[in-house]
Amino acid sequence: MNIQKLIAELRDERDCLDQIVLGLERLSRHRAPRRGRPPAWTKPVSVTAPNPENRLNGSTNGPVRLGASGK
Repeated sequence: MNIQKLIAELRDERDCLDQIVLGLERLSRHRAPRRGRPPAWTKPVSVTAPNPENRLNGSTNGPVRLGASGK
């Protein structure tokens, strides 16, 4: 096993990780709060699945009426 080669590879890996950490630190420093409404992608995602019984024939405005008599 060539220890010198292994040490050189580890140093290269460390340098790469240092650059990544510096880049992430720069990103976190420049994230000032912005004015206005936040973008939609920042909203939390709902964990529960939608209930298919609430949507009849694609309508979300209430129950479907079949006749003029209202029955």
